[in-house]
Amino acid sequence: MSTPEARARETIDALLESAGWVIQDRAALDPNAALGVAVREFPIPSVGECDYLLYVDGKAAGTIEAKKEGQTLSGVAEQSEKYMSALPDWLPAWGPELIFDYESTGKETLFRDMRDPDARSRRVFAFHKPEALLSWLKQGDTLRHRLRALPPLDPTGLRDCQVDAITGLESSLKQANARALIQMATGAGKTFTACNFSWRLLKYARAKRVLFLVDRANLGDQTLQEFQNFDPSGASGKFTDIYITQRLKAAGVDKDAKVVIATIQRVYAMLRGQELEDADEERSDFERGWKPDAEPLPLQYNPEVPIEAFDFIITDECHRSIYGVWRQVLDYFDAFLIGLTATPSKHTLGFFQQNLVAEYPYERSVVDGVNVGFEVYRIRTEITEKGAKVEAGFPTPHRDKRTRQVRYEALEDDLEYNAKDLDRSVTSENQIRTVLETYRDRLFTELFPGRTGEWVPKTLIFAKDDAHAEDIVRIVREVFGKGNDFAKKITYQVTGDDPKTLIKKFRNEVFPRIAVTVDMIATGTDIKPVEALIFMRDVKSEGYYEQMRGRGVRTIKDDALKLVTPDAQTKTRFILVDAVGVVETKKNVSQPMERKRNVSFEKLLEQVAMGRSDEDAVSSLAARLAALDAKLTPEDRNRVAKESGGLSLHDLAGRLLDSVDPDTIEREIGPAAEPEVVEKAAAELRRTACKPFSSPSLRKTLETLKAKTDIVIDEVSTDRVLEAGFSTDQAQKAVESFKAFIKENRDELTALQVLYSRPYGEQRLSYESIRELADRLRDPPRYLDTADVWQAYKRLDAARVKGAPADGLLTEIVALVRFALGQTEELQSLSVDVERRFNLWIGRRLKAGDSFTEDQMTWLKLIRDAIAANFEIAPRDLLENPRFSDKGGLVRARELFGARLNPMLDEMTGALVA
Repeated sequence: MSTPEARARETIDALLESAGWVIQDRAALDPNAALGVAVREFPIPSVGECDYLLYVDGKAAGTIEAKKEGQTLSGVAEQSEKYMSALPDWLPAWGPELIFDYESTGKETLFRDMRDPDARSRRVFAFHKPEALLSWLKQGDTLRHRLRALPPLDPTGLRDCQVDAITGLESSLKQANARALIQMATGAGKTFTACNFSWRLLKYARAKRVLFLVDRANLGDQTLQEFQNFDPSGASGKFTDIYITQRLKAAGVDKDAKVVIATIQRVYAMLRGQELEDADEERSDFERGWKPDAEPLPLQYNPEVPIEAFDFIITDECHRSIYGVWRQVLDYFDAFLIGLTATPSKHTLGFFQQNLVAEYPYERSVVDGVNVGFEVYRIRTEITEKGAKVEAGFPTPHRDKRTRQVRYEALEDDLEYNAKDLDRSVTSENQIRTVLETYRDRLFTELFPGRTGEWVPKTLIFAKDDAHAEDIVRIVREVFGKGNDFAKKITYQVTGDDPKTLIKKFRNEVFPRIAVTVDMIATGTDIKPVEALIFMRDVKSEGYYEQMRGRGVRTIKDDALKLVTPDAQTKTRFILVDAVGVVETKKNVSQPMERKRNVSFEKLLEQVAMGRSDEDAVSSLAARLAALDAKLTPEDRNRVAKESGGLSLHDLAGRLLDSVDPDTIEREIGPAAEPEVVEKAAAELRRTACKPFSSPSLRKTLETLKAKTDIVIDEVSTDRVLEAGFSTDQAQKAVESFKAFIKENRDELTALQVLYSRPYGEQRLSYESIRELADRLRDPPRYLDTADVWQAYKRLDAARVKGAPADGLLTEIVALVRFALGQTEELQSLSVDVERRFNLWIGRRLKAGDSFTEDQMTWLKLIRDAIAANFEIAPRDLLENPRFSDKGGLVRARELFGARLNPMLDEMTGALVA
């Protein structure tokens, strides 16, 4: 039986070959045999053997590190780097170090171009073609480098909201964020905005191609017209005079096209190699509607449309199903995703990782008034506090705990979970991202003011378990827009560098800046430079909590701190970021800035208008105004400025905050003033800051805006629900659909013709007919596979369903059809039935006087397994199939069985599967 590692490599080999790579063993090495050659187990002197060395055009360009299915990959890149940086001088290569870095289990693949700024691994659907890597090598710089060098935007002819959208998007792209969402109201010019940034991406970032997805065909025509009419700033002609812009049809993508406009249906059909009627593009998915239990559409790699076909994908007001049943199309391409919408739903926001770039928030920092040995910074989110509900009827990601493979499955009922379930049975990536983004956004304004912003203070995050830590590491890198070395997981299950080495680096070196652990660094480990702890897990033990908190209390000399955090001065405190309520029962926690939470916003405004100006009231009002400002639209901000005499809400909150800030007070009155003088001056500053709120119209406007925006949105659309079951109704629908499929195709598909028309013992099927049957079942409109139907039968009639179908055994569909037709009383794996029949056949042969040697029995079992997997066998299979050819093939079989070989193969086929 093959090992998990061997099975993973078989899958990787298949993926490489599909992408056009020639795979060679080291002994048969010929790097010039093809444009792309992948050499297995290539030796790197003083380091060892890399799993695959990639040659592009005869020169070494990259490596693949292969791992068994289910292994996490976040730390494997460090193992790859050892090979990449240790090339011998004599090896022809594209540089002194390898450039392209893949890590793969066959089910999950990560890729990194080492030339990228802050090179970060990203998930890819499959391997890139050699032609793509060669093209990138010849470019000199990379797309992500060019995105960082975009020239300033000329705002001429653009509305302010369009300028905000373009600059916000380009800021996101410079951080290499994979997804970005632009929210613009209907009529605000989303397509015109897209024309502008597409021009800049093609001209200045030298993008290969942009895919513009629309909801239906006529919107594609409108979009094409918009591009045809677009006059780029500074260009010599229309956009389409300079760049070929294509409306995608059945002929496929024009190799010279720079912008391709298509419906998601058309792209899916192209990837599947299927025909699509023009009428199928005419109806919007809004009008068509998707069934609540619609399954995500199946998709496999298509070498005619490689994953690198597009650098950017724009989705324009597409139906929510684009992020559900259609989302594989978006996940297929190795491209930046840009969404355009007027009304983002929670599912859209979740898919785009809450990266709403057109509304990049600007929040004034708030600070605690008490300076103690440690300060607690409490982050609360709706999901963390109360749990959440994942609504039924939408395809929801499920991740297998063992393999980490993600599948998408509609929930039959709403799934409600509480805080204890979070990151145990349910993972909300939005919740993780919200906490980390809050930490990032407040880091140099509220938590560590005065820093340059270049160096994130050494931060230690406590996770619930290894899977939780894996998610956090990945999202930290995304949120901060940094590479693999920026954040590391340090747990007992870490791969790459051993935990001790990682801890040493975290303690003594500039990178990593952030470490994520479960309990490995929770007690005893001395990491003095740590200035922030983030609790994303609760702790019940007081002693354990004290130990964990102790990781940040250590003092460190200024020079030693600056060695690892160059812009730090003196470690006078550390911040405990509480994201789960771990310190809720503590009585010695510094008060937050929001000190009057029990007083309503309206009441607080009224009290300030009446003359109240104590520190608590002023500080609380500043915090609430800052929170309100983050939610306002440009129109809302104009309303505030009109009522306040030209002051923005940010200005009003800033004046309040400055009036209680000791540094501001000292600047106003000078140092070393008497306490009475300080208090009088401070009181006057507070009264001055509160004066604008004496205006009734301003208060009324603020109260109206607060009522309008004080709405909590449950952003759970990217929650990972790890366990979910099928209802009886859903199972019934699957079985009925399967039976209808059989009935509708009984006269069309060869396999069904045989199974319908011939007695059970005379049903001789070919492997091709079975594959045709399985493929058609997966096609629209059924989208069924053997495992789904099998599970549905088990729900409806568990007593007659034995076990489950064997993984990857295509012929199991025959057992399913026979059961549906009533030809068998029980549904069980074909391999079990074949084993039973094989034993009966052996018994009959022995009873008839035959005898078999040990070698013959070994071969008979191999033949048995081949028949179970393929439903047929012929002498040529003994020559071509590796399971036989590795053991001597047809020659050895004839030595063992002589002239009776051919009739025996036919006899066994009839006895085992007919």
